[in-house]
Amino acid sequence: MADGDKHILWFSEVGKGDGATVGGKGANLGELLKAGIPVPNGYNITAQAYFYFLEKAGLKEPITEILDGLDVENSKDLQERAERVQALIEKATMPEDLKAAIIENYHKLKGDRDKLYVAVRSSATAEDLADASFAGQQSTYLNVIGDEGVLEAVQKCYASLFGARAIYYREDKGFGQLEVGIAVPVQEMVDAEKAGVMFTIDPTNNDLDPLKANANFPDNPAG
Repeated sequence: MADGDKHILWFSEVGKGDGATVGGKGANLGELLKAGIPVPNGYNITAQAYFYFLEKAGLKEPITEILDGLDVENSKDLQERAERVQALIEKATMPEDLKAAIIENYHKLKGDRDKLYVAVRSSATAEDLADASFAGQQSTYLNVIGDEGVLEAVQKCYASLFGARAIYYREDKGFGQLEVGIAVPVQEMVDAEKAGVMFTIDPTNNDLDPLKANANFPDNPAG
């Protein structure tokens, strides 16, 4: 199990036991890599880094104040408050040491290449639980390039933890709004000729027997 106090952990350093540190997506990327599957390389900005960002930027109190007394069934008020929290996070100043660590590891990932496009992904610490699934509620940014581009995308991922749907879902499932953390995997983009997704369980009826693949091809965009 990886060191839960670190702000950066590469995919090779994590596995299925690290969901509290790198979220479900980040942990599973590590498992795939360990299994010998050719996963595009990358690193996780850990959930501990997210909480550090909130603390150093002084965001916990204003977020709590904005969400105080919120009735999540009031859709208009929910959306307005969510947008206020997201704007607060996106405009906040990231601590210099965290910023430096993110950039340093982006350059390590880039190596000798002139440029590197990455996916800046969201990996909430409460993803894929037995009684709650937060997957798909936060944002991912593709084809991100450059130091400033990566830093901006990371803060947008942080802000996406407070989208209206995510706030509603946490309230509905009994999670505190500042209880759930988010890690951010930064992963090399692949210039794919073909791309798709494979289901190891039939998503329509939970049948364990078939493997189902859905893919796109250049000459058949509809897949």
